[in-house]
Amino acid sequence: MTEAAELPPAPEQAREVFGDRFEDAVRYAELLAEAGVQRGLIGPREVPRLWERHLLNCAVLSEVVPEGVTVCDVGSGAGLPGIPLALVREDLKITLLEPLLRRTTFLTEVVELLGLDHVTVVRGRAEEVMGKVTPVHVVTARAVAPLDRLATWGVPLLRPYGEMLALKGDTAEEELKAAGVALSKLGAVETSILHVGEGVVDPLSTVVRVEVGESPGGVRFAAKRAKAARTGRTRRRR
Repeated sequence: MTEAAELPPAPEQAREVFGDRFEDAVRYAELLAEAGVQRGLIGPREVPRLWERHLLNCAVLSEVVPEGVTVCDVGSGAGLPGIPLALVREDLKITLLEPLLRRTTFLTEVVELLGLDHVTVVRGRAEEVMGKVTPVHVVTARAVAPLDRLATWGVPLLRPYGEMLALKGDTAEEELKAAGVALSKLGAVETSILHVGEGVVDPLSTVVRVEVGESPGGVRFAAKRAKAARTGRTRRRR
């Protein structure tokens, strides 16, 4: 049996980034390295690089998230980027959206253990929760799907004039180019590629920002959203 990889000590940058929540960030890293690996949420090879490649890489997303907004982390998995973002930004109201039970079980345990009162865990697929989850200002995602497919799940969950922030790697520019037509149909009005984490991570974290207009999801989702809203009102009257 292969010996489990050891979690390295937290780098000095982690103390600066997580501040008062540093100890909670350490506990989360330990949970990922132990229960996360045991339950198949992350690979054992990721343990030695948990801090740089995962926790800090996700935490620096906070640099481009507006103050005091609602956030939905689509396909949250083991809580990346949602949990690091929640540790850094207690001003946000964050929903961790994940379809798999074993992952939502882990996420719920983490949220309770770390006392993240501003975080809610919801089990479901993005396309299933429209009308059940209140539209948000910001959708986040990391390593979920290519940008064009991710946008079909994430953009319809946005409020008018909201934005999707997707952590991507070296393929960011290619994906953005390939997704241009799809994004336009989904109501995107502006796209950009941002690099965050100066002095914290090397290489910098790459974020694709997709900003929408007054109709998130475009014409395709307008009727579906209206139907979901009517259904919700009917249920409340009963």
